[in-house]
Amino acid sequence: MELTVTEFVTLDGVVQAPGGPEEDTSGGFTHGGWVQPHFSEEMGAHIVDIFSRADAFLLGRGTYEIFAGYWPRVTTPDDPIARPLNTLPKYVASTTLRRVEWANSTLLEADTVEAVRRLKASPGRELQVHGSGGLLQTLLAHDLVDVLHLHVIPVTLGSGRRLFGAGTQPRMLQLAASRITPNGVALLTYRRAGPLRTGTIGQLD
Repeated sequence: MELTVTEFVTLDGVVQAPGGPEEDTSGGFTHGGWVQPHFSEEMGAHIVDIFSRADAFLLGRGTYEIFAGYWPRVTTPDDPIARPLNTLPKYVASTTLRRVEWANSTLLEADTVEAVRRLKASPGRELQVHGSGGLLQTLLAHDLVDVLHLHVIPVTLGSGRRLFGAGTQPRMLQLAASRITPNGVALLTYRRAGPLRTGTIGQLD
């Protein structure tokens, strides 16, 4: 399976608490809920399309607890997000949780990196990560991400957890798809494209 990551991100690279003011206030963060004023039907349709390709989900503790507190209560059979989240396998990376009770959830063993490598070697389409900013840093540091879906919101916050941390590997990315919503949100999809290449501008090969 390909490992795909979907993130809401500000222009200054913040991914913390996009969904609501109380979603994640760690570190004294006070700007949660920055996506809502820019949400649109087009963005919603884009997210639904991403969920339609999932065969399993990989989630960090925080995102898992947020999702598990909401989506099991959405019981509409044809809901395009609740259906996959409630029925497909969910793998949870956490060093603090002792059990996971949401249907079809599995707590990964301590060696998250090796566990993710085994999951990626399984048959299927996409192993999807949504949010899970802490887990994402581990995935980036070990070069495990195949595709990045970035929803770039036209705001700056100046504080909060960033998308790319200090452990991110130097890599090339190839833009696979892009469009701008009427609300100015850039919907960008990048695929991994090998090791970083460098050179001097204006110098002939």
